[in-house]
Amino acid sequence: MVEQRRPGDEPQGGVPNYKGAPRTRASRNRPAPPDRKPAKGAASAASAFPSPQAEPTKMIQSVQRALRIMELVGNHPSGVTAPRIAFECGLNRATAYNLLRTLVYENYLRRDENGRYTLGLEVSDRYSELTRAIAGPSTCGEFMRRMSNETGYSTFIARFVEGRPAVTDVIEGHRSPHVEDLIVGFDDGAHATALGKALLATLQPHDRASFLKSAGMRPFTRRTLVEPDALEYDLAVYGESGVYAEMGQFREGVGCAGVVVREGDAPGERIVFAVALPLEEIRTSWPLLTQRLRDAAVELQPLL
Repeated sequence: MVEQRRPGDEPQGGVPNYKGAPRTRASRNRPAPPDRKPAKGAASAASAFPSPQAEPTKMIQSVQRALRIMELVGNHPSGVTAPRIAFECGLNRATAYNLLRTLVYENYLRRDENGRYTLGLEVSDRYSELTRAIAGPSTCGEFMRRMSNETGYSTFIARFVEGRPAVTDVIEGHRSPHVEDLIVGFDDGAHATALGKALLATLQPHDRASFLKSAGMRPFTRRTLVEPDALEYDLAVYGESGVYAEMGQFREGVGCAGVVVREGDAPGERIVFAVALPLEEIRTSWPLLTQRLRDAAVELQPLL
């Protein structure tokens, strides 16, 4: 027998409410507008990340001076001399020369034969990196790598291949437990993985029942759902939020959450994005995780 759960019920504490997280965008820890209470946790976030308008209590003067020099040099495309830089930036000549020498060595400035300084090639490299970051990833693989680097979690793409939910791309994250089976080409255990559940949820009930009858529902752990009715209930609960999950149903100590990125008339057109993480982390970070996955689905759509 499989334990039947009501939405929000779980045997252990700190588990997400299956009735679904709000569909509004998550707070970005921006300052609260006037006449509104700051969101819960805003105070601690504000202490960790000071408002852009507030000057930090401790700053490194040499860094400020170097940046001031670069701004001045950038305003003089034909170059500017060291004495002029020292005067314009309010620095004594010894300090100015030390900073200029360092910036030239690091290729952030160039010094010509006439002793005039212009911006160096490293500035161009930083600008290129900034424009790429603003533009965002240009491929699905780049997006997956970025998310795995930012979160430390392994990321997956899955779709129907020859009628079976299959993993088609994987980027491993250093914080996720290694699951040796979840590699490209893995097409087993759809009833026990979040990516499999998300894809199964796109099928009509009779098609889903037919697939489960053919594929079977073998247990991977003591938490694996092995009855079709239990899986149908599970899909209905998670379907309310649009983010499907499994908690220790495929591997002990591992949780996984997935979201449908692209729908389609044919099963082969449907694509799911998922992440794997330690079981306790999925319990404690569920609201943030679900919003992050919804955002990921929006970003991935034009890349697929």
